[in-house]
Amino acid sequence: MRTSRRWMTALLPALLAPGTAAAVEPLDRFSFSVGTYLTRFDTQLRADGETGRGTRVDLHRDFGLDPEARIAFAGLAWRPFDRHEFGVGYFADSVEADRRLQRDIVFEDKVYEAASTVHARYDLDSIEAYYVWWAFSEDTWALGPRVGLTWYRVDFGLEATLQMDGTPATGELEEHYKGDLPAPTIGAGWRWTPARDWRVSADAGWLSTEVNGIDADIGCGRVGLEWHPRPRFGVLLDYSRFQIDASTRRRDFTGHLRMHNSGLRLGLVFRY
Repeated sequence: MRTSRRWMTALLPALLAPGTAAAVEPLDRFSFSVGTYLTRFDTQLRADGETGRGTRVDLHRDFGLDPEARIAFAGLAWRPFDRHEFGVGYFADSVEADRRLQRDIVFEDKVYEAASTVHARYDLDSIEAYYVWWAFSEDTWALGPRVGLTWYRVDFGLEATLQMDGTPATGELEEHYKGDLPAPTIGAGWRWTPARDWRVSADAGWLSTEVNGIDADIGCGRVGLEWHPRPRFGVLLDYSRFQIDASTRRRDFTGHLRMHNSGLRLGLVFRY
């Protein structure tokens, strides 16, 4: 977050300085974006053990993890050929909290009793890669099929700190899950320049797949607006939403994960 603020502070004078603005085109040869992501996560998790089924938990309701965050993001897009575009994006979030449980929770065969206190930590890294073939490319708009892959790295830890009677808990009631969750999508991308310095963009994708021990329904969508008062710099505002509903049967994790994240991104764009 601090990094994105420094970028925006350094580049705003360049955006506001007087100069002749070039008309923005639907597609850039190269672009780099950085800024702040005001996001909200809604995550539910069930961790099954070797002897039984775990409890389905809500990370906010059951463990007090804050679902809202302001984090930094960065993105890069490159169009080496007229109709072929490649891109990557990254953001990360980390939250932790102490919570007095309102019910018994079973997590990988361990029972965390109601009225005991637990410490929960949730770390999430998201790396997105995509490819668009701009099948239709005109002076003011472009449209084409899009293939994307978002790779989530989830790190969740749960530790009992106080028993229900208030005495310190033993170190035996501690579990840690760390795993990778690939989320591919197939959809479309669209770009439109309704006025000289403005560009509208939208991307959407969906896929129901079973691969590498993961049975998942995945969906994503994004719509954005860019203003380019300078030939090479602009301001970006967009809204995005991603959701995954997955059952996993893997060595590092067996259970169910339902994760939604959505929010507004505000940033600066360098384009060429």
